[in-house]
Amino acid sequence: MRLRLKPLNEQVIVITGASSGIGLATARMAVAAGARVALVSRNEEALSEIEQQLGAGERVMHVTADVGERDQLQQAADQIIERFGGFDTWINNAGASVWGRLSEVSDEDHQRVMQTNFWGTFYGSSIAAAHLRERGGSIINLGSLESVVALPFHASYSASKHAVKALTDVLRLELERDGLPVSVTLVRPVATDTPFMDHSKNELESAPNFPPPVYAPEVVAQAILHAAEHPQRDVYIGNGKLLSRIEQNVPRLADWLRRRFIAPTIISGQPDDNRQGQLHEADSSQGGAGHAHGAYPGMVLQHSLYTRASQHPVATTAALALGALTVFSLLRRR
Repeated sequence: MRLRLKPLNEQVIVITGASSGIGLATARMAVAAGARVALVSRNEEALSEIEQQLGAGERVMHVTADVGERDQLQQAADQIIERFGGFDTWINNAGASVWGRLSEVSDEDHQRVMQTNFWGTFYGSSIAAAHLRERGGSIINLGSLESVVALPFHASYSASKHAVKALTDVLRLELERDGLPVSVTLVRPVATDTPFMDHSKNELESAPNFPPPVYAPEVVAQAILHAAEHPQRDVYIGNGKLLSRIEQNVPRLADWLRRRFIAPTIISGQPDDNRQGQLHEADSSQGGAGHAHGAYPGMVLQHSLYTRASQHPVATTAALALGALTVFSLLRRR
């Protein structure tokens, strides 16, 4: 069955983790495209300010909920359905993180990461699937490069993103088997310049740092919204697919790269003035809330050629063929 999704300007889009980072960038783009948008986050203060800043009047609403609590997320969905009459795309974007050696991070912190990242996605996916069975639409889950490539000092986050990939694959297969008109997509960003580090708890001796390349959150947001209109199974950002293939096919090389390059990059050597982050409690005073971008000190890439090519394969193939033909013609003239 070929799925047909509505254009963005006819959709109601639900975004969890909408108070900062990728979620906020996606909300801004969706509103600009004419969609009605429901913002979901733990941070009531930030959501209220964002709703006003978006300036879209009745097309935007916000609901406070902890995605790791099914009852809260179900109540949020009920409020959205009551306000907008339903929704067409549900984006499970909310995430939590703790950095530290496996043995030095508390069980409570590991569990909180899993509760937000895996169970939050599980609850959101099941609530969305139940609503979309008859209506049709899309469920878009935020995975990561870490859905395949585990990073040192990030055990529970990597584990949660592996679990999100498995959950997304199972959900897609079951909905397809039942012939339901629901697209299920896993988006896999690499490092993204968001307030992610500000919100993460840190048990390392210095502030954690992203291994490059690092992309702007708008690159991921554009990919998410493309999937909301055009059914896609997987969406890779940047070099994520290459690194995933190395992990799957040459695992010892992947281990060496992590030991030699990635681990030293993560341990920045810089002081960390915000070690508690927002793992257990949202706090607007700590920074990051209401901001899509972080403070990454290096180059931040504004485009992903691979992602763009994967979204427009026919045009990309035609352009490459035309380029090859042009080169061939020039060589023949010599």
